[in-house]
Amino acid sequence: MPEPVIPGRSGGLVPLGAADVLWVGLTTESAVPTASAAFTSSPANARVGYVLLGGRVVATVKTSGGQWSVPEIEVRRAAAELNAVEMDCQDLVRIGPFGGAPKKECNETTLLRWRQRITRELQELGHPERAARREGGQPSHLAGIDWRRLLVERTRDRTTRTWCLPRAVVRLLDVAEHTETQWLQAARTCQENTGVTEPPGHGWQARAADGRQTTSPDCSTAPLRPYNRELQGHLYSALSRKPGTSRRVAGWACAICRTAPAAVLDHCHEHGYVRAPVCHSCNTQERPDHLYSNDIRVASRYTRLFDTHTADWLCHWHRCPGCRARTTLPLPHLAAWTAHVACRSLRPTHRDVRGSRARKPCGVLRVSWTGSQSAPGSCLLTIAVDFCPSGEHRVLAQIAYREAATRFGTWLAEAAPAVAAAAGPDRLDGLPARFRPVIADTSGEGLALF
Repeated sequence: MPEPVIPGRSGGLVPLGAADVLWVGLTTESAVPTASAAFTSSPANARVGYVLLGGRVVATVKTSGGQWSVPEIEVRRAAAELNAVEMDCQDLVRIGPFGGAPKKECNETTLLRWRQRITRELQELGHPERAARREGGQPSHLAGIDWRRLLVERTRDRTTRTWCLPRAVVRLLDVAEHTETQWLQAARTCQENTGVTEPPGHGWQARAADGRQTTSPDCSTAPLRPYNRELQGHLYSALSRKPGTSRRVAGWACAICRTAPAAVLDHCHEHGYVRAPVCHSCNTQERPDHLYSNDIRVASRYTRLFDTHTADWLCHWHRCPGCRARTTLPLPHLAAWTAHVACRSLRPTHRDVRGSRARKPCGVLRVSWTGSQSAPGSCLLTIAVDFCPSGEHRVLAQIAYREAATRFGTWLAEAAPAVAAAAGPDRLDGLPARFRPVIADTSGEGLALF
């Protein structure tokens, strides 16, 4: 196939308008939809030194004629990286709203802060004057991604709105936000070392030998460092109060996916120990689907946690010394495992309503427990089915905590022998042989899970 002709291309550089066309053409088959004005509409920062394309920073160049351009090869590399992203549109992550509107206005010279940008733009729809001003301008995008085509809005209780995006997109935007921050920090370091007085992000460039202006090629972003158990055995309550913890966490790669920048410290709420720094996406995937403080809906994503990526998630959960020593999981995770794995054979099936001979699992699994996670050994797990077409099969089983822990230990030795070998002996001593009724903890303290 002949190389397409790009108007205005010179010395490997393409003007911003031509780069827009090139970006769309290269990402036509991408699973993630892209914007048609990635270089020329907000929040592109082409005129302040760079443009974000997916998780890559593409530096801009101002030629001697005053025209802003970008290296064609960098656009192609960003497109290739985006085309390699796989996306499951059913695997959604809630992205907001999480409180009030952002206090600072977002404009072309601010950082990506994609969650705040989405919240601000969606909330503007309720303000006709601001919405009209936006309609008159160019379409908004995030790192070259057309997020509006992927946004899912849900309404709960007919009043509360929530917004969701596919997990792959959330992870990609988190990487973009981190990459931009690191790039600007590196640019400031170059500025200090070269004695340039104008700050990066506001038109700062170094002059190349051929007379055109470009960002310094030595200003490369620092790679994320892998997590190597530096926080093992630390209590979250003590570590979270130390100054500089958030900055330190941001320097690690997520300990689960190992690609996105870490954003939070995941920790065991039952024992209080830090597990590892993780990204928002993995922290959301790991979090149980609570309907109430002691009630979990067992969604389809538990297939990944307990079937397809079992060893990775079990290793992560057993970073907690308490869970590893007892060879078990925190109560919410053990409850989800019991419903999803141990009681799988008890779940009824129904013939597909579309007339095929295939049978599908009945309704939606739900597991609840009595008492509080502060005393898991006294809890009784109840596994039930919601939304059964025939209205049957409400309660499938009731299992005491000790029995659930015993079943998990047996399954762990078969499903992930390496994880089981690294754990301690099966310590069920101290657990009641039978379920002991307890008074439910309704104070709310200690029930804020994950």
